[in-house]
Amino acid sequence: MKRVVTVTVNNNSGVLNRITGLFAKRQFNIESITVGATGKPGISKMTFIVPMEDPNKMEQLLKQLQKQIDVLKVTDITDKSIVTRELALIKVLCPPSVRSEVYSIIEPFRATVIDMGKSMVTVQVTGEPTKVDAFIELLKPYGIKDIARTGVTAFVREQQKLETPQLLLQL
Repeated sequence: MKRVVTVTVNNNSGVLNRITGLFAKRQFNIESITVGATGKPGISKMTFIVPMEDPNKMEQLLKQLQKQIDVLKVTDITDKSIVTRELALIKVLCPPSVRSEVYSIIEPFRATVIDMGKSMVTVQVTGEPTKVDAFIELLKPYGIKDIARTGVTAFVREQQKLETPQLLLQL
């Protein structure tokens, strides 16, 4: 299972290295990582996607992260109602003979052509990671020359889903 972990930190030199070093030392893989400034000066937020099956190991990782210097808050938001987004830039072969086909793929995904050459286009797509994956799969037959992905960033939704009891059917 992929876990989504957010870590709020003081934006100081070496923080990212110490935190990723902890993952490496404990032999936890990081599938995706994003880091960016928050609205508060000197504070950054990291979002990690970590494949982890064992809940005990996950709990251990969260405790170890919380002990790190400059870490202010650690949260596993996987089981909450969350919003996730990723940005990808994809450079794909697109000679004039297939341009309309490629554009017919771009449009439904609300992707944007951000650069164009004689036989190549660079497309930007944002959305859920599964949307980005699906978009890339559709472009593969045309010949992808390069891909740059930002990694996943996430927020907890303001409104959490309420647990609703099953409806009883009246016959």
